[in-house]
Amino acid sequence: MDITTEFIKAKRPCAPGWRWFLRNGMEGSRYQEVLDGLVAAGRVDDACWLLDQFGPTHDVLVVDTLAVDALVYAGSVEVRGGVESSALLRVGRRLTAGGSVRVDGDVATGDDLRCGGGLRAEGSVRTGGRLVAGWTVDVGGSLDCRDDAKAGADLRCGGALSAGGDLAVAGDIDCGGPLTGARGARVLGHLRCGDTVRVARGLEVGGTLEAGRHIEAGWGLLAGESITCPGAIRAGESIQAGGAIGTGDGYGVFAGLGVRSDDWPTSGFVSASEAPARLYSGCWCGSHPPWRQGG
Repeated sequence: MDITTEFIKAKRPCAPGWRWFLRNGMEGSRYQEVLDGLVAAGRVDDACWLLDQFGPTHDVLVVDTLAVDALVYAGSVEVRGGVESSALLRVGRRLTAGGSVRVDGDVATGDDLRCGGGLRAEGSVRTGGRLVAGWTVDVGGSLDCRDDAKAGADLRCGGALSAGGDLAVAGDIDCGGPLTGARGARVLGHLRCGDTVRVARGLEVGGTLEAGRHIEAGWGLLAGESITCPGAIRAGESIQAGGAIGTGDGYGVFAGLGVRSDDWPTSGFVSASEAPARLYSGCWCGSHPPWRQGG
């Protein structure tokens, strides 16, 4: 696609960006050539704006390794090795790397982001598809994944963590903002969140589950150790913990919110090392869930 003055003018560009386009003779240039020219001139925000206006392409960039100050590419990027950027990485479609991805700023993809190693970004990360990392995911800002998110080790996030699909982490999760899952979440290690944890389906944690506000699951809650927060704990079905279940003063534990009260003994029970101080719904069954009793 060639970029003409009519195309650009119709999108109402900023005055400095419009002057740059005219002065640098970009009339009739290819779409990606204009993006590259803007990035080379230090106008990364203008390049991102142009990508927002004209959208992604089906072009594919294939390289052995990628080391750049910044990259704004309208198509897909396939890297056989690792990726490093000192500023920003913006890809219109998918980003695939055989090694690790390290960026000192933001990362954004229109589709999947997949890397065989770890993912580290000082800024925020946003994917329009899946996020799959073979090792640790370490994000300084927020992490917004529109589909499944999978990490082969720990997942650390300084801001909010949002997954539009299933969330699967082979290590610990530690996030500073709220954790939101449109489906379910499975964490083999500990889960520590500085705000509310809320998933639409089930939440399974191998170790402790700690939240800075509330904990909510549309289906069941399961933790190998304790479940604690200063707010309320709510589950549509059963709540099971290997340790204690604790809430803040004035808040309680609510199990079986999505099933009939007649079904609480099998689908809305609460099991922990000791009875919660304030169990407002659900059926307390002691330290062993019904399926372990008598066998």
